Amino acid sequence: MYNKVIAFIRELYHGKEFIPLHEPVFDETEIDYVNRTIQSTFVSSVGEYVDLFEKKLCQITGSKYAIATVNGTAALHVALKLAGVEPDDEVITQPLSFVATANAIRYCGAHPVFLDIDIKTLGLSANCVEKFLSENCRYDGNTTFNRHTNRRVVACVPMHTFGHPCRIDDIAEICNRYHIPIVEDAAEAIGSIYQGKHAGTFGKCGILSFNGNKTITCGGGGAVITNDKTLAIAAKHLTTTAKVPGGFEYVHDTLGFNYRLPNINAALGCGQLEKLNVFVRYKRRLSEKYERFFSSVDLPFVKEPRDAVSNYWLNAVILPTLNERNRFLKKTNDNGVTTRPAWRLLNKLPMYQTCETDSLVNANWIADRLVNIPSSVVT
Repeated sequence: MYNKVIAFIRELYHGKEFIPLHEPVFDETEIDYVNRTIQSTFVSSVGEYVDLFEKKLCQITGSKYAIATVNGTAALHVALKLAGVEPDDEVITQPLSFVATANAIRYCGAHPVFLDIDIKTLGLSANCVEKFLSENCRYDGNTTFNRHTNRRVVACVPMHTFGHPCRIDDIAEICNRYHIPIVEDAAEAIGSIYQGKHAGTFGKCGILSFNGNKTITCGGGGAVITNDKTLAIAAKHLTTTAKVPGGFEYVHDTLGFNYRLPNINAALGCGQLEKLNVFVRYKRRLSEKYERFFSSVDLPFVKEPRDAVSNYWLNAVILPTLNERNRFLKKTNDNGVTTRPAWRLLNKLPMYQTCETDSLVNANWIADRLVNIPSSVVT
């Protein structure tokens, strides 16, 4: 069966000998924009392409404001600070995610609380959030406290895994009852829609990532998106080293961060964003081919959840056991077809092993069986 899988993937990618997991696609558009930026000499955090990139993100996501950052981790760090996360607070999130999700929480001095995921969405389970808040927390009418630690529970960070939207509407409804703001980690979900709205637009704010392996890339890059004008102004100020605008002097009025996206990266991103709809269309077409094929070999393929239109950033299949997963990984990678397991669960990493969790039954099951398969745009 593994040989059949390898042959099918190689055929999809036109017989390429080595097939990466996800590689970017560039053409003369990006080259032209980057060359113009170099010629302008404005290659750092000030320039017309930073402004244009933010404007395009607002048009795509439907957000009123977008603040471009050097990467998605920086965006999440700032978003959490502006959502009110302070040292020794707690933030609800999921264990199945890239390490940056938990790292950004720790950058604020706060503690991640890892709750289980839904099997169908691979994102944070609304039921588990409800159970944790009702059974483990107390709400005084304004603030929610963890009964066991007596810490404030001040934010919730659901992540749209592999570009598939989670049940963000249900999670938001639950958190609103406990006065807990949502900061959506939509790092992987540019172009993904849930119930008619773009991922990242259901909470107080959301973040996007434009790393080199994302659907849209700036080489690096990230963004905070929000409809909250006050938060947007504060985000731009904090990410620009908190420099007071105007005049010739360098005056900084609080502890800020050098997190603004350079103009040269934004130029690359502007060219990429012009192709987003095309990229998502091709990626969804690829997912349909995968779904048909893996159905024929009796391997479950991870499909978009109900009420969602996913960008299918990374396609995935579920192997029957951990041993079968490992055999699949070895066989494909030994033959030049890049596959990878899901991230090691965050609560199993050394720096997060003491964090509070629930049973994580679904997350552990998925971590032992899921494999990501080549997902680059292919025509």
